[in-house]
Amino acid sequence: MSFSLGLLCRQCCHSVLSPRPALVREFSSTPILALRRTKKIPVLSKKALAAKARKRAAKARKHIYENEKMTLDSAIDVIRAVEVAKANATYELVIKTAMSRGSIIPKGRIALHRETKARPEDRILVFAEGRQADEARSAGAHIVGGIELADGIISGKHHATTILCSTALIRAITPKLGRVLGPRGLMPSERRGTVTDDFAGYLRRLSGTTEWKGDKNGVIRMPIGKLHFPIEDVVKNIKQFVASVKRVTGNQKDAEEKGKSKSVKPVNAITRVMLSSTQAPSIQISDI
Repeated sequence: MSFSLGLLCRQCCHSVLSPRPALVREFSSTPILALRRTKKIPVLSKKALAAKARKRAAKARKHIYENEKMTLDSAIDVIRAVEVAKANATYELVIKTAMSRGSIIPKGRIALHRETKARPEDRILVFAEGRQADEARSAGAHIVGGIELADGIISGKHHATTILCSTALIRAITPKLGRVLGPRGLMPSERRGTVTDDFAGYLRRLSGTTEWKGDKNGVIRMPIGKLHFPIEDVVKNIKQFVASVKRVTGNQKDAEEKGKSKSVKPVNAITRVMLSSTQAPSIQISDI
């Protein structure tokens, strides 16, 4: 027993007195940045980006009512069945467009095959001077004048549904009225044809037509017929109005525009066309 205890003590003393190897920390001389492998991001071609966008759109969740569509004739039959007790109900057509940033609110005029209601009287204001002012008055303009009319528009003294301007005065009125008439869609512009020197021709085309206009979200609403109208008249009104919207939004080109340019993209793509009435549900149309 004493022998084993002494041996154990000698081992402990030997382990305590014996020097331990020093811990040495080794540092690498290689720079840290050189150890990082930079991963290059591949630059995709236009074709690859388009394929990627199509794949992402295919995986995206579709609208809950995406598959609930009807043909135009079937939708009219359903609405007539729901509104059987109200023969004077009104068909309403709703067209939704994809308003991108910076897009102009769609706006136009149309003469329907059969009008739903009496056309409201247009009140025309014309910025013109001299001989052009006399032509505008004789053509039927309600308010005609020069730059002095701008203060009356800002203060609310002059009210108009359509404002025209001559090419000589458009630069003078733009700084004053751009922010006032622009959000209301009344600012004269060459694109809409309201900056012109042919006031008589414009007012002649204006007579007998109804104005339609979308909201800031690109939704266009239009009363398109009465329930007691023959179905043929309602169908003609709907197709005529949709064609007018397609031309204004750039989704449909005339023969002259096709010859001028082939690469012009649609201004606002039409995403949905729906037909409804006073009490009937909104039905998405599939064949327009």
